[in-house]
Amino acid sequence: MPRLAWGALAYNVLVILWGAVVRLTGAGAGCGDHWPLCNGVVVPQSPTLHTVIEFSHRLTSGASGLLAIALVALAYAVTRPGHPARFGAVLSLGLIILEGLVGGVQVLLGLTAQSTDPARGFVQGIHLANTFLLLGALLLTALWASGGPRLRLRGQGLAGLWSFTGLVLVLVLGMAGAVTALGDLLFLPADGTPLDTVRRDFAASAGVIENLRIVHPMLAVLTAAFLVWLGLFLRRERPSLEVGRWSVLMWSVLGLQMVAGFANVALKAPAWMQLVHLLLACALWLAAVMLSYRALTALRASRSAPSGVAA
Repeated sequence: MPRLAWGALAYNVLVILWGAVVRLTGAGAGCGDHWPLCNGVVVPQSPTLHTVIEFSHRLTSGASGLLAIALVALAYAVTRPGHPARFGAVLSLGLIILEGLVGGVQVLLGLTAQSTDPARGFVQGIHLANTFLLLGALLLTALWASGGPRLRLRGQGLAGLWSFTGLVLVLVLGMAGAVTALGDLLFLPADGTPLDTVRRDFAASAGVIENLRIVHPMLAVLTAAFLVWLGLFLRRERPSLEVGRWSVLMWSVLGLQMVAGFANVALKAPAWMQLVHLLLACALWLAAVMLSYRALTALRASRSAPSGVAA
C-alpha cells in the first residue's frame, strides 16, 4: 500500500501541472461546454489540438480517480479497522470527486479559455484550494500507510494553533496565486515596469480579476515571513531531527519560490515560468504539511512552555 499511496501523490502532482498546461494553452474549452462527455461524445472524432489537450487532461484526471478507488480498496484490505490510512484514503477519494465536480462546473458555466467572468477567478481559487487539500490528504495517507503515527489535533497548544495558521496562509496564498495566474493569462502584464501593470489593474476600465492580481505578491511576503518564524518556533517548541530537517527543507523551497515569483514578474509571466511557480507551490504546501505533521506528532520537550499537552 505505501508504494501505491506515494505513487498516487506523485501522479496527482503531474495531473495538476497538466491542468495548468490546459489553462495556459487556452484549451479549457477543447471539449466545448460538455461534461463529462467531450463535444457530446465519449471519444471525440477528428479532434483539434485544444480538444486533444483537454481530453487528455480528463483522461489523466479520471485515472487519478481510479488510483484513489484502488487506494481505498487496498487500505481496507491490508489495515485493521480504525487505521488512519483508511480515513486518509477515503478523504483522498472524496476530494478527487470534488475536484472533478469543480472542473465540471467550470466547463458547464463556460468559465474556460478566454472567459473574463469574475466568477472564473472564484472557481479557480476554489479549485486550487481543493487541489492542495487533496495533495495533503494523499501525503498523510502515504505517511500512515508507511507506519507513520496517528495525528491528534487536540491538546497541541500553540504548536497546533500556529501550524494550522501557517497551513491556512499557504492555502490562501495558493488561491490568490491561482487568480493572479489567471489574470496574467487573460490580461498580459503591461509594457514597462510592474508598477505600470498595477496602475492599469486599478484603472477605471479594469475588472475584478485585474484588481485582485496585486493580492498574491503582497500575501506572499506576509506568508514567507510567517513561515520563517513558524519553522523557528516549531524547532524550539517540538525539537526533533524530523522537525529540524523539514523546517530547513520548507525554508529552502520557500526561498526558491520567492526567487521564482520575482522572476515570474520580471519576465512578465511566461508559460514555462508559471509551471515552475506552480510546481514549487505544490512543493511548499507539501513541505508545510510535512513539517506540521512531524511537529504535531513529536513528543513535547520538557523544557517547552506549558501552553500545550503532550501529543
